[in-house]
Formats: sequence, C-alpha cells, structure tokens
Amino acid sequence: MDIPERSPAAQRNYLLLHSGISEHDHRRSALHRYLTDLGDAGDFDFDLLQIAAVSYLKSLDELHDDRGARLAADQALAQRAYSPQGRQRRRRSAR
Repeated sequence: MDIPERSPAAQRNYLLLHSGISEHDHRRSALHRYLTDLGDAGDFDFDLLQIAAVSYLKSLDELHDDRGARLAADQALAQRAYSPQGRQRRRRSAR
C-alpha cells in the first residue's frame, strides 16, 4: 500500500468531525500531494502518517494555506517522531 492510499482513514476521521465538508473537497487532493511528498522524503509508519495527515487537514482548514499547513504538519510529525515514544518505535522497527 503506498502512502497516499493510507490517507482515506485520516480523511474519513476528519469528515466525521466536520460534517459540513464534502468528501470531494479540495483538501483530499491537497492531502494526497502532501502524503506523496512525505513518502518521497522517507519511510514513515502508519501511526505517524495518520498524525501528519490529521494535523495537515486541521491546519489547512485553519490557515487556508498549503505551505503553512505543511509546516504545521511537519512540526507535529517531527515532535511525535522525536518524542520518547517515537524513539522507542524506531528502535523496535529497526530490529
């Protein structure tokens, strides 16, 4: 399963919280592009991708700016990846 195929779970969760947004909203293609770029940059596990996806969608909704949303999502991803739990996860996956 490639990375953009993993985005529907985050998209569905986001739509459940924001019922006024159409499933065919521009955010879906924006999320697909963001996750594709993440996949091109490195290997991420499913949990981190979901965190990045939800953070991106939330930031895109608040900021109405792709660049700002990417930055906010990247910061949330980095914070989670370099937290004690993220370091443990990376050590386990390296075994």
